[in-house]
Amino acid sequence: MQIKTLVIISLVLAGALSAFTTLPIRSEDQSKTQKKVTPKNQVQTQKNNQPKIQSKDKTSITWGQLGQIDFVKKKHKTYGEVMYPVVNAQLKKLQNKKIVAKGFIVPIDNKNYALSKNVFAQCFFCGNAGPETIMGIHFKGTTPKLKTDTYVTIEGEFRYNDSNVDDWIYHIDNAVITEKK
Repeated sequence: MQIKTLVIISLVLAGALSAFTTLPIRSEDQSKTQKKVTPKNQVQTQKNNQPKIQSKDKTSITWGQLGQIDFVKKKHKTYGEVMYPVVNAQLKKLQNKKIVAKGFIVPIDNKNYALSKNVFAQCFFCGNAGPETIMGIHFKGTTPKLKTDTYVTIEGEFRYNDSNVDDWIYHIDNAVITEKK
């Protein structure tokens, strides 16, 4: 009876192991094209990836739009060769304009925060995300105390940076949190 039990356990384990080894492995390119599930209240990117107009004075901007970025290799006097961002024309039109953005709060230090496409464990610093998945936040007035991974809606002025490699590519200046979850 003991041998029969061991044989059954071995077969079950071998079946489980083969199931793991035959699982499809998703390449990085395939994972980017798969449909992503988002909260019902999260702004969806339009089919043409153009910014959605919220009202006459605010444009809703999505992470899909921010991710439409290229990089070009250039010489830098301190760092040697550096990849500089090439911000797309649609985002350049939003420079210093009022926007609405949604994302997760990521602490930078005890006084500064960033807005991230991903939670802290998968953010630009620790995961496989790129620098286009995070925006520096400069709050209007006093910087509020915020908890890591709080999902927020922020209104403020959009600013991009395509020249200072020691700074974020995207910023929200004069930011105000309008919704917190």
